[in-house]
Amino acid sequence: MALPQTPPAPGTEVEETVPPAADLVLGASACCLACVFTNPLEVVKTRLQLQGELQAQGTYPRPYRGFVASVAAVARADGLWGLQKGLAAGLLYQGLMNGVRFYCYSLACQVGLTQKPGGTVIAGAVAGALGAFVGSPAYLVKTQLQAQTVAAVAVGHQHQHQSVLGALETIWRQQGLLGLWQGVGGAVPRVMVGSAAQLATFASAKTWVQKQQWFPEDSWLVALAGGMISSVAVVAVMTPFDVVSTRLYNQPVDGAGRGRLYRGLADCLVKICQQEGPLALYKGLGPAYLRLGPHTILSMLFWDELRKLARQAQHQGTQALSSTTHTP
Repeated sequence: MALPQTPPAPGTEVEETVPPAADLVLGASACCLACVFTNPLEVVKTRLQLQGELQAQGTYPRPYRGFVASVAAVARADGLWGLQKGLAAGLLYQGLMNGVRFYCYSLACQVGLTQKPGGTVIAGAVAGALGAFVGSPAYLVKTQLQAQTVAAVAVGHQHQHQSVLGALETIWRQQGLLGLWQGVGGAVPRVMVGSAAQLATFASAKTWVQKQQWFPEDSWLVALAGGMISSVAVVAVMTPFDVVSTRLYNQPVDGAGRGRLYRGLADCLVKICQQEGPLALYKGLGPAYLRLGPHTILSMLFWDELRKLARQAQHQGTQALSSTTHTP
């Protein structure tokens, strides 16, 4: 998940911005580029989070044990390309969710909300909630596709979809339009918490890195270092919601579209804690960090560089227009 431009510190020069519509395109593009690199980690994380669902610890087989062994297990069962399961749905989700999120946050920056105390957190949470709602059908399909595998290493419910469009069609036909938003009750809090934490910590981390003067002020290394710091906080607060979201999205449903295992976010949290123990909320923590960390860093890096190019093009266009206007 990537972040829009951090508001300038008091007393600093306000940096030239790009229009919200441009932020929509640049943010979505940056996150899609990052998704290509981090999707294999998402596959492993999903399998680990579904492993031992609603079973007491030590009472179920564990085909996935740790990050490296889990990668090997996926590759043996599904082939190397299996590590990119759900990539198309993942790209669709990143484009939809982050496009909406960047656009909404950029609007908040434009009206000055992020300059007020707590404004960054509020704007990040609201933008994240809207993005998560819009992207929920794509995340639903992504989760179900990534969980699918051969019986020997299968975890969680197996939906047997053949493609992204096939999955969307099946869900629509069996559950209706609302079925495409199954699990959204877990997705919205997940992205709200992650987005708010990331924005707040990234803003502080980037300012701190700039004050240390380790890198030139406009260097891509500043955003890189800020992203590395903020990713730790994001994973810490987001992983429990991530586990719940994965469970809600992947659970089987009845004829009325109601989940057979969980009634919603609160019910899922209670059942996991009661039957698997509180630590189960941090299942897949290692791969979660290995996925969210690089994804955050790559998304920020790609977004920052794309935004620099957009500002340069905007500046050159303004100069050219000014030169034409003042030509005798």
